[in-house]
Amino acid sequence: MVSNPVHGLPFLPGTSFKDSTKTAFHRSQTLGYRNGYAIVRRPTVGIGGDRLQFNQLSQAELDELASKAPVLTYGQPKQAPPADFIPAHVAFDKKVFLESQGIELNPPEKMALDPYTELRKQPLRKYVTPSDFDQLKQFLTFDKQVLRFYAIWDDTDSMYGECRTYIIHYYLMDDTVEIREVHERNDGRDPFPLLMNRQRMPKVLVENAKNFPQCVLEISDQEVLEWYTAKDFIVGKSLTILGRTFFIYDCDPFTRRYYKEKFGITDLPRIDVSKREPPPVKQELPPYNGFGLVEDSAQNCFALIPKAPKKDVIKMLVNDNKVLRYLAVLESPIPEDKDRRFVFSYFLATDMISIFEPPVRNSGIIGGKYLGRTKVVKPYSTVDNPVYYGPSDFFIGAVIEVFGHRFIILDTDEYVLKYMESNAAQYSPEALASIQNHVRKREAPAPEAESKQTEKDPGVQELEALIDTIQKQLKDHSCKDNIREAFQIYDKEASGYVDRDMFFKICESLNVPVDDSLVKELIRMCSHGEGKINYYNFVRAFSN
Repeated sequence: MVSNPVHGLPFLPGTSFKDSTKTAFHRSQTLGYRNGYAIVRRPTVGIGGDRLQFNQLSQAELDELASKAPVLTYGQPKQAPPADFIPAHVAFDKKVFLESQGIELNPPEKMALDPYTELRKQPLRKYVTPSDFDQLKQFLTFDKQVLRFYAIWDDTDSMYGECRTYIIHYYLMDDTVEIREVHERNDGRDPFPLLMNRQRMPKVLVENAKNFPQCVLEISDQEVLEWYTAKDFIVGKSLTILGRTFFIYDCDPFTRRYYKEKFGITDLPRIDVSKREPPPVKQELPPYNGFGLVEDSAQNCFALIPKAPKKDVIKMLVNDNKVLRYLAVLESPIPEDKDRRFVFSYFLATDMISIFEPPVRNSGIIGGKYLGRTKVVKPYSTVDNPVYYGPSDFFIGAVIEVFGHRFIILDTDEYVLKYMESNAAQYSPEALASIQNHVRKREAPAPEAESKQTEKDPGVQELEALIDTIQKQLKDHSCKDNIREAFQIYDKEASGYVDRDMFFKICESLNVPVDDSLVKELIRMCSHGEGKINYYNFVRAFSN
């Protein structure tokens, strides 16, 4: 009797009860897969996950069952029934081995041939039309064997022609030819892969087939005397296909082996067809027309849209707002030019020179800008290698030729001497000595010369007296610091003059008392035509 594992009661009606808390009543899975094959698994649990009662033996019980002998359970095995009796005529039916009975037979003899059977053994006769060449054998032997040649088509003799590269394929299986295009990156051509589709190419046509409408009908063997074959494609030779002459300059290793085995040709070297670039043509610049700088004019010959020449940015940053000023006189046989004075301004940042002529009253010559900022070429220098004036060319007594006009340097300011002493390696000892001697003489003028100059020009005496009065009156004024540098920043041409409106703006930013009566008189005396004011004499009243 099977007992209930929960209560220990017999598993009989009335002694078992239903678990009301159970909610799962599914059956366990009995189908599985191992190494891709379906196998049956014996379930270990029943419906709802209850563990089955069978196959719950322990390992000791299983070992005990394995050691039991079947004889103890089932008893002694029964004897098998005896075999059935087989009579001799049945046992030896269809069996002849006569030597066992003492009977000797003759050796075996050949069986007589049957003419009909022998006729059936012969192969069937094939009715094949005789052919000079076995195309099937060619197809089977040379299938997927292709000769590859590298060729060029040189069309440079025609207008807009060029030298283009192609790959020629010769298929040994059916003697067809294919020409493929070789495209390069950014060559400007449509990416068509083939120049000529795979087809047989005629080499020699019959006389009557020259006017054959090839664009409409296909060419057959009746119109062709000779077709192109593998022996016609040789490295180093040219051949004409569809009106184009191709020059073969190389082939692949398989093609070389084929020609060696088939035709005995072993020497197929690669031919260099790369074009050597001609030597560069020296660019000759047209003669200089005199307008602008040589470097600027030359840019029009280098590019369609000219660009400004490269500048030395470091030099411009280091020498920004550094200007060397010189006083010069014009060397001219004209008497009116002897009293003209010019202010040379050399800009160290760009190596450019500007010339300004201070206006003189009642001289008959309109002063102002004489030459804008530009580089000045030294005389006798070539156009291909122009030599410009530099700071070392300016000293007392130096002659500067500017576009056919000769100027003589007479004087300079104190900043030039400081610059020359700090950069003495750029100047010759004579040039530096000329500036030093001139500055010493200027700082210690002769009393007689000063009195003569004062008696000669009463306006100068009045200006000097006014400057001395303003210096005594405004000696403690805060506007005296850096007033000269402020005017020089706005004087781009280093002429010593600024516009009237700009003059008053600078004075207002520096708190200069322009409403003072003495300052107004000084401004009037420093004023010149064209609405400009000479700030050189004006700043002297605030420098000490």
